[in-house]
Amino acid sequence: QVQLVESGGGLVQAGGSLRLSCAASGRTFRSYTMGWFRQAPGKEREFVAALSWNGGRTDYADSVKGRFTISRDNAKNTAVLQMNSLKPEDTAVYYCAASAYGPDTRVEKYDYWGQGTQVTVSS
Repeated sequence: QVQLVESGGGLVQAGGSLRLSCAASGRTFRSYTMGWFRQAPGKEREFVAALSWNGGRTDYADSVKGRFTISRDNAKNTAVLQMNSLKPEDTAVYYCAASAYGPDTRVEKYDYWGQGTQVTVSS
């Protein structure tokens, strides 16, 4: 099993940056694809980014390409989402997730989820 805890959310002005971290427990972390999703009020949870177990493959939602970067440190059991040039439409609760499959945009492909961290971008 993998337990995930997100941190780093907060309030930032448009154009600013935030760095979200996901701390994972469990010795099998390094074998999982790590993903980030977000959910805004009244909307479905949507894919943001994913990174394969060895960092060799990434996938990003079109809405965040060029602004967000996903990374991981398997030695520290940590995944990171660096968010730059933030926009008000990026406001949402952000979740990290772990999947036994390769990078995938579908919620149902992820087995483990964190509790989420709120990101609010003011205009």
